[in-house]
Amino acid sequence: MRLARLLPLSLSVALAIPALALAADQYVPLQQRMTPEEFKAAGLDKLSADELKNLDTWLSGHGKVVTKMVDAGGKPVFYPDSEKRTAVEAKLKGSFEGFSGHGQYELDNGQTWKQADATSHACPQIDNPKVKIKPSLFGNWLMYVEDCNDSVSVKRVH
Repeated sequence: MRLARLLPLSLSVALAIPALALAADQYVPLQQRMTPEEFKAAGLDKLSADELKNLDTWLSGHGKVVTKMVDAGGKPVFYPDSEKRTAVEAKLKGSFEGFSGHGQYELDNGQTWKQADATSHACPQIDNPKVKIKPSLFGNWLMYVEDCNDSVSVKRVH
């Protein structure tokens, strides 16, 4: 008799757990995820209701970025030592005139890299040049830009 009463309860719990997990992965609108101060600081209070809805719709359609590993300071580690590092080929967004010693470079694949040394090199100006970022020694990376004869050490920031 007692078992007969527990069966419906057990079945309900078993069905509810996957539903809760699915609800946890569903998109939560920006206004609910941010404090009013954060919302205003980001300039989102300037958007119309339709613009905010469009932004939320766009964000909900793009998967979350989950950083699997972080260093001791909480910063993302994109290539842990145990993973094989492979060259990255993409295009730089915007105009390129050389390496300034402190540049940050956004690629069309969504990655962002910054210069890891203070080396400066002038190069011919080119819009959206092809780049190749290759693994180097001791966990370093070298960035080569189309029509530029020099390379610099870079590290990935996003």
